Amino acid sequence: MTESSSALPRTFIGLIAILRGLTVSDAVPVGECLYESGFRTLEVPLNSPDPLLTISALKEALPANCMVGAGTVLTVKQVRQCHEAGAQIIVSPNTDVAVIAETIRLGMLSFPGAATPSDAFAAIGAGATSVKIFPADQVGINGLKAWTAVVPKEIGLIPVGGVDAANIGEWMAAGATGFGIGSSLYKPGIAVEELRQRAIAMIAAWASSLDSTRKSE
Repeated sequence: MTESSSALPRTFIGLIAILRGLTVSDAVPVGECLYESGFRTLEVPLNSPDPLLTISALKEALPANCMVGAGTVLTVKQVRQCHEAGAQIIVSPNTDVAVIAETIRLGMLSFPGAATPSDAFAAIGAGATSVKIFPADQVGINGLKAWTAVVPKEIGLIPVGGVDAANIGEWMAAGATGFGIGSSLYKPGIAVEELRQRAIAMIAAWASSLDSTRKSE
């Protein structure tokens, strides 16, 4: 995945594949397909079957430059369990300062969910350097534009929910620095070749939008 540049002042994340419902048996072929298609960050939500084993399987099978994280993390205990399983990122649907603090203490990246600027500032105050905007379709593109006027420029803004290849450019133009891509990319039972086609299309849309963003700055 393309690296950060001075044309993108906020923390640069890229695309995160949200693999809700992924099983241990499907982990390796799905992970390898996404990596080959260009994804470098994968998230296994904890409400998936055997998520900790799935995280470990992905970490073991994929190259070192592919980051594997855990999603829907709600408690400090879960943060510790995910760390033991090999997770490098902790993603939450909410802003919980204890979860953020423990994530940072253990040397992982924290992507707490925020639906309001107040949530975002609570997350930043607890040590988060990137904020998951969730649900993104509720905040909206105009809402994100308003956030960028007050959120520090070094903080990454990652919309999740309702983002797909068709609207990724609008979100980037509004100030998004990364995206969590869920059901528009992966659903349990999807054929590997269909997943590959979706992943390639998403990576192409991201690359095109990234290029446009850099040229406009």
